[in-house]
Amino acid sequence: MNDFDLVILGAGSGGYAAALRGAQLGLSVALIEKEKLGGTCLHKGCIPTKALLHAGEIADNTKHAAEFGVKAQFISMDMLAVNAYKDGVVSKLHKGLQGLVKSRNINFIEGHGKLVGKNQVEVNGTVYTGKNIILATGSYPKTLPGLEIDGKQIVTSEEAMSFDYVPKSVIVLGGGVIGCEFASVWNSFGSEVTIIEGLPRLVALEDESSSKQLERAFRKRGINFEVGVKFASAAKDKKGVTITLENGAKHTADVLLVAVGRGPVSANLGYEDQGITMDRGYVMVDEKCRTNVPGIWAVGDLIPTLQLAHVGFAEGILVAEEIAGLNPRAINYDGVPRVTYSEPEVASVGLTTAVAKERGYDVVELTYDLAGNGKANILKTAGSIKLVAQKNGPVLGVHMVGSRVGELLAEGQLIYNWEADANDVASLIHAHPTLSEAMGEAHLALAGKPLHAHG
Repeated sequence: MNDFDLVILGAGSGGYAAALRGAQLGLSVALIEKEKLGGTCLHKGCIPTKALLHAGEIADNTKHAAEFGVKAQFISMDMLAVNAYKDGVVSKLHKGLQGLVKSRNINFIEGHGKLVGKNQVEVNGTVYTGKNIILATGSYPKTLPGLEIDGKQIVTSEEAMSFDYVPKSVIVLGGGVIGCEFASVWNSFGSEVTIIEGLPRLVALEDESSSKQLERAFRKRGINFEVGVKFASAAKDKKGVTITLENGAKHTADVLLVAVGRGPVSANLGYEDQGITMDRGYVMVDEKCRTNVPGIWAVGDLIPTLQLAHVGFAEGILVAEEIAGLNPRAINYDGVPRVTYSEPEVASVGLTTAVAKERGYDVVELTYDLAGNGKANILKTAGSIKLVAQKNGPVLGVHMVGSRVGELLAEGQLIYNWEADANDVASLIHAHPTLSEAMGEAHLALAGKPLHAHG
């Protein structure tokens, strides 16, 4: 039987989350994937890059061990061992996910799928029919016109995470999340790194104060960058890659990493043929991830929402619950936690100051410097927690920079999504000494009763 309640094209974060939740709710599910279960996040994105970042953290800790009274010497990176560690993490999670899918009696179908009807997907000559179809075909690393990826000297993040050597020098084209994370990794590993970003600042979607702090930290680490200048051309030879910028400046390095964003995987998959509304390759959906064609849904990087694995998870669960008749609440994308896992980390949830003002809020701001936090001093990290709030109202945004601040976002997203005000959080007790105390201290100060901060 090839008839299902739910046929899902793509088994990345959004697709497999929809499959697991759908099966849990009693739907018969077919999950189709041309590569590996888990998609980009597990195999080519979130997980392997964070493993590399952790290896970089250990390298940096070794270099600075004497500051903590530990006698240690950093010699070099063993990239074969680093990759074995990274691949081991991915393999363990992959096996666990395979077991989950099997235990839920989900029909996992390997092969290249194509939408051939409003309720039909063809894979390897076999047609699978679903009362509902979820499109979850993900994204791919983009490049720029005239910039050809060769996988060796000019690479994307997908090739970069499997290097078997540490380049002496790297140019990172793009100062967003992916670019800054790889810049951080390679600097930790010992490469000379230069970031080129066409927008006026690094991680330009974050609050301006966070960008400035990251830039200051990168300068201190010896990571070079130019912002507000665009790429013009690239040339390569046996010695390396030379790029020319629109202002005439030239930079040369062993490797050029192209990190200019990701585009939707939607070409030649039959989407337009079935009348699905598209825009620049993205599938357009409503607040419940419905396309304009009844019974066809889309989630994850394929739609123009935040390109984050946890957003894909949430969208997949949302659609499965909507199909099952649970009428779940639509996702508030402002309330999604966001992290750049560089050193230091940049983490945020809610509105930036600029966006809050654009929306007409009477804004008040409070910045708590991590210099006043005991655990931050123990870790020797610098940074801050900035709160953006409505005057005499709820917290509208939480913006953080520092080592491990991504772990504070669990509380940050509750504060934002539950519309807490400063007094609500100020009355809570935070364990001492933890970084989480900084969240409490920031809200104490915003409430007009600062403790370990100057009022």
